[in-house]
Amino acid sequence: MPSDTLSSHDIQLEFEYESGERATLIERSIQQEIGEIEGDRTRTTIVRDGSIVKIHVEADDLVALRAGLNTWCTLIEVAERCSER
Repeated sequence: MPSDTLSSHDIQLEFEYESGERATLIERSIQQEIGEIEGDRTRTTIVRDGSIVKIHVEADDLVALRAGLNTWCTLIEVAERCSER
């Protein structure tokens, strides 16, 4: 029997930092991007747990998941570089 719901794919990324303060800085830097880059095929949540930033990306298909993964990894990389200065 066919299903009316789309199957989804997801990935959980975790980035651990030397302190909760740095994790907070990184999380706040990328959190604002959720509303700006969300697409019709992906959904993202960001949570900080102590010194760990967790990013959960859910997508309707693997192409969208890969694009979301690339986007969020790049945003994390930029936030890390900027916070080192």
